[in-house]
Amino acid sequence: MITVKSSRELDLMRHSGRLVAEILQTVAEQARPGVTLADLDKIAESLTLENGALPAFKGYFGYGYSLCTSVNEQVVHGLPTQRALIAGDIVGLDFGVVYKGFYADSAVTIPVGTVTENAQRLLRATQDSLYAAIGAAREGNSLRDIALAIESVVLPLGYSIVREFVGHGIGQKLHEPPQIPNYSDGASTLKLRKGMTICIEPMINQFSANVKVLPDRWTAATVDGGLSAHFEHTIAITDGEAEILTEWSKLPLRRTGAPLSQRA
Repeated sequence: MITVKSSRELDLMRHSGRLVAEILQTVAEQARPGVTLADLDKIAESLTLENGALPAFKGYFGYGYSLCTSVNEQVVHGLPTQRALIAGDIVGLDFGVVYKGFYADSAVTIPVGTVTENAQRLLRATQDSLYAAIGAAREGNSLRDIALAIESVVLPLGYSIVREFVGHGIGQKLHEPPQIPNYSDGASTLKLRKGMTICIEPMINQFSANVKVLPDRWTAATVDGGLSAHFEHTIAITDGEAEILTEWSKLPLRRTGAPLSQRA
């Protein structure tokens, strides 16, 4: 059943979303050459607990970490191992928290050091497709309108859209109805309503859309070794433009040391 959130519930989700945004930004700032994926996971979990929340992913279907880290050809659900980042990598950081019973979830794919122009173009297109989709996420529009907005950005550039993984509703559960495909032929004409909270998360591949799950049984990667990028926001549907609950790009840079809620 699709839930419409009350004002109180939206306030709690705003808090969850702000924590996700600030923690994700801090983690992204630390994703430098020589830093391991496990180091990033430790930062994310420590900051989550310091701020009175719990990691949304840890323990979910047996997942053992707070953060998903997907490098280069990895699409989603990459494990934060002892692998050290090197200049030229791109790394997807997918992260969520639960605070007072309400979830928020966001993802960003970032360059590590200097990356190729091909990688930069893929990152830019995927991020642009997310914001195009958010622009289409208005009361009265449909889930198909969201998918069409994503397609309008990435398909003319020759990129492909992953079909095995989709966006979702969110609230008192990490994954709630409805499913939100990033491709129009799989998306429904369900109309968006004020108070709905959803995660939009395009996963865009450089070449083929086909993916495979690696032997660790979590990490999904492109079958052809091409790069993949993933961006995601939790948003609330309003009577106008959607409210982005996990917007982190506009936040001031953060320094570690004090709980996020106490920082200027």
